[in-house]
Amino acid sequence: MLEELVTRRPITDEAETSIIDGNSVISYNNHASTSATITVIFSTIVAISGSYAFGNAVRILGYSSPAKSGIMEDLGLSLSEYEVFGSILTVGGMLGAACSGKIADLVGRRVVSLLLTVTYVKDAWYPVSCLMQDALWLDLGRLLVGCGSGVLCYVIPLYVAEIAAKNVRGAFSSLTILMLCCGKAVMFIMGSLINWRTSALIGVIPCVLQLIGLFFIPESPRWLAIVFETIWHEKSLMCPIDTANQLQAKTNETKEFEAVLRRLMGEHADISQEATDIGLYTEYIEQIPDEGLLNLFQKRYAYPLIVGAGLMMFQQFGGLNGFSYYTSFIFESAGFPSTVGSIGVAVLQIFMAIIGVLFIDKSGRRPLLLVFFLSFELGMGGIPWIIVSEIFPLNIRGSGGSMVNLINWTSSWVVSYTFPLLFEWNSAGTFFIFAFMGAVGTVFIGNLVPETKGRTLEELQTY
Repeated sequence: MLEELVTRRPITDEAETSIIDGNSVISYNNHASTSATITVIFSTIVAISGSYAFGNAVRILGYSSPAKSGIMEDLGLSLSEYEVFGSILTVGGMLGAACSGKIADLVGRRVVSLLLTVTYVKDAWYPVSCLMQDALWLDLGRLLVGCGSGVLCYVIPLYVAEIAAKNVRGAFSSLTILMLCCGKAVMFIMGSLINWRTSALIGVIPCVLQLIGLFFIPESPRWLAIVFETIWHEKSLMCPIDTANQLQAKTNETKEFEAVLRRLMGEHADISQEATDIGLYTEYIEQIPDEGLLNLFQKRYAYPLIVGAGLMMFQQFGGLNGFSYYTSFIFESAGFPSTVGSIGVAVLQIFMAIIGVLFIDKSGRRPLLLVFFLSFELGMGGIPWIIVSEIFPLNIRGSGGSMVNLINWTSSWVVSYTFPLLFEWNSAGTFFIFAFMGAVGTVFIGNLVPETKGRTLEELQTY
């Protein structure tokens, strides 16, 4: 059995970092590429188009609330049937979240987006429902939207984190939440002004654009590295005497991996150090016995699991979906015009998300998380997804991501289900509960959440 993967110590600005494996030491050079190439920028834009479509579809108040009366009238829905339509999204999200990491590990980050994104799973069902006078189609579409969203809300930031250079990884990953905010805001405004069926059809446009773009972006080089290393390891065990063919196969796989890395880093970039670091780490990971889901609950992985699960729970129990899903209702209860208030909130969210993109790689993740009470979108709205995509070692990135993703969606369901009941019980008390959870979350972040800016994903496994 291998020794502890890493020794716990603060992240510093040393030029070289090491991980200890029994009698061997694996070193990483911290001077990796810091450039953002055209390929990385284009790939990020294509990936985050899914977040924009996610915002279009998932925004129950952005899509559903302004059109609530129209949907209920056209399809003859009762209030209880409409509530099913609203809540079934979260059920689908839990189903998608439970298998998101495993799917991403099996078929790749890009292929997951190609298969689930957004054209056929998230939004393509809405035009179908538009042509049907049947609530069943609407509910089925909403369920599939949830399933796709449950997968993509993890895979998109993961893909971006695995292709972006360390000094811009935070900003590029933050674009996910910015596009989500834009999608929610645009759909809310559109839903307030035009027919709900037209809004649904317009929501397909970003899905089509992303589907086309996905054919022109590369797969994650880190996913390719671990897949090739696994294949090599399995072939070595099955046919230990066929060394020549195995070496040739490994050479071809290495060339493919390096070609993708060079495409991302630039044709004239020196990829040797980056390729070596990724190769060393994947070779080390492959030596760890695979015990399936039980791997996740080993002592060595307790820290990233606690951090990831804690961030996801505090994100939701801080009132995220309680406020997001019932924004109009909250403003109406306060005697304020709901349309004006909701549009104002949407615009403010976009503004704060832009600030987050600009400062996350300068100030770091922790400071923005610790001031999240000033703006949810600036801190807890998106940064937990960035940290989760960074902190899990490659061999449990799938299972760990699925676990915390499921925790997030389950917590989301609890909050969205209980919020109306709590608000009816005591509106002020409801927000005091959320404030208390925010205070506890601040203590959790200050004591346990690591700072991840300025480090490659391999270096983040060294402390």
